[in-house]
Amino acid sequence: MAKNIQSLERAAAMLRLLAGGERRLGLSDISSSLGLAKGTAHGILRTLQHEGFVEQDAASGRYQLGAELLRLGNSYLDVHELRARALVWTDDLARSSGESVHLGVLHQHGVLIVHHVFRPDDSRQVLEVGAMQPLHSTALGKVLSAYDPVAHSEATEVERRSFTPRTVTDEQDFESMLDLIRAQGWASDVEETWEGVSAVAAPVHDRRGMPVGAVAVTGAVERVCAGGELRPELVAAVRDCARAVSRDLGAGRF
Repeated sequence: MAKNIQSLERAAAMLRLLAGGERRLGLSDISSSLGLAKGTAHGILRTLQHEGFVEQDAASGRYQLGAELLRLGNSYLDVHELRARALVWTDDLARSSGESVHLGVLHQHGVLIVHHVFRPDDSRQVLEVGAMQPLHSTALGKVLSAYDPVAHSEATEVERRSFTPRTVTDEQDFESMLDLIRAQGWASDVEETWEGVSAVAAPVHDRRGMPVGAVAVTGAVERVCAGGELRPELVAAVRDCARAVSRDLGAGRF
């Protein structure tokens, strides 16, 4: 049986202590409560502080939980609530469009697929929940990059890989594309990530008006597009779905 990593156990115990005790604790309080030498406790606290999980008050020198833990906790809750609220609407979208529907969120410099509704034609398909998609070339990723400042930074601060001849990689062209997405309220991917595949996506907002994900319809380019352009009724259906999920999450004007 594999042994637990002691330093991680100590870090977890430290976070629980900070979460359950007083608002702020000093180094002596933490080390004595956990039975650790001050040097050991300080080293763990310094690492947690560097990662954003712990913050140190400049005036008192005491420690408290950091904003990164709050962000992770909100992300966990948001994703589960997002999936629950989107189930009915994404099922309806798949039926009305006849195509696959994906629900994605920002995760580790990409788009994490958290829900996937199969194309309703009884064809053989692979469940893509848990798969990652790039930010700069997919419809889901571009919507998140246009509306979420964190996604925008992650998409613009790295080298954008060219997947097909249509992939937009130039920084100025990419920013212009994001401006267009914000103006029209949706994003497309016409063979920019995979040859023969197109998608259209729209953002989902929560009760704070924050973008918490995006919903997309994906299918063969000859079905999703007509005359070289995305089918307008498909764009409208995706936007309606995203708005419905946003309303269920408490968003007002989206």
